[in-house]
Amino acid sequence: HVQLVASGGGSVQTGGSLRLTCSVSGYRYSGYCMGWFRQAPGKDREGVAGIDSDGYTSYANSVKGRFTISHDNAKKSLYLEMNSLKSEDSAMYYCAVDWGSPCGGDWYRPSKYNYWGQGTQVTVS
Repeated sequence: HVQLVASGGGSVQTGGSLRLTCSVSGYRYSGYCMGWFRQAPGKDREGVAGIDSDGYTSYANSVKGRFTISHDNAKKSLYLEMNSLKSEDSAMYYCAVDWGSPCGGDWYRPSKYNYWGQGTQVTVS
């Protein structure tokens, strides 16, 4: 049974930092793509960053240079380090996993992913 639990969200001032964590249980395959998505009220869910089992990373243009995605296989965790936060970064953040496939060029598409976490709220003001 695959389960993803996201944590680490909160309220922060503009320019501040947060670190999101996604704990993953029920590994199925050695190859995968893991991603962070966000969704603000009234907007579509958008891909923020992706990382595959080889460590290759991808980022949305809006977060390049400010956010860093990483994973720790030993701890079965996915992370998103967010720096220089802006008000437009405010959203519910979700982690997701696509087992058995690398990220590729469509890492930002929600439909690519098999499993999702419950979301953690980030508010920047």
